[in-house]
Amino acid sequence: MAAVMLVDLIWPILLMFGVEHVRIQRGATRFTPLDFIDYPWTHSLVMGIAWGVLFGIVYFAVTRYGRGAVVIGACVVSHWLLDLIVHRPDLPLFPGGGPRLGLGLWNSPPATIAVESAMFAVGILIYRDTTKAIDRIGSIAFWAFVVVLAAIYIGNASGTPPPNTRVLEWMALSGWLLPFWAAWFDRHREANV
Repeated sequence: MAAVMLVDLIWPILLMFGVEHVRIQRGATRFTPLDFIDYPWTHSLVMGIAWGVLFGIVYFAVTRYGRGAVVIGACVVSHWLLDLIVHRPDLPLFPGGGPRLGLGLWNSPPATIAVESAMFAVGILIYRDTTKAIDRIGSIAFWAFVVVLAAIYIGNASGTPPPNTRVLEWMALSGWLLPFWAAWFDRHREANV
């Protein structure tokens, strides 16, 4: 969970320190009012790869599990690839310039909701089918997590934009709770053999 979210976990910290910038502008895309002015340290392809390598190294140093470290690193990089599909051309290839890419799915709210909902459902089904709860926490906390993620998504998709970037930063920082919640219920589940 932390790997696929890593750059979005770091992003609000860099916003707070003025390293990266966003503004709230209705119409930035038809799906989100966020105008990503610059975020090369979290959302450029080169830095996505760098964050993936770093996170994979840390994971390997803690676990000594090489295959897991590679998967973790790839999950970090996958964030940029999935963002490429939905973002307008605002994703930099590297810090300091260069072309900005994005296929702009966010300009079609129905298509965005269909694609993102399908990916969410597939992710849930994969996890549900490859693990099993070993106690009530493993079941209830997992399904509560799914419901909360769905509620966050629906709120973001249909709600009003944050009143200012400071509120956005704090909302984004609350995302740090999600990997810890996922780790908690995952300790109460085991792989299906």
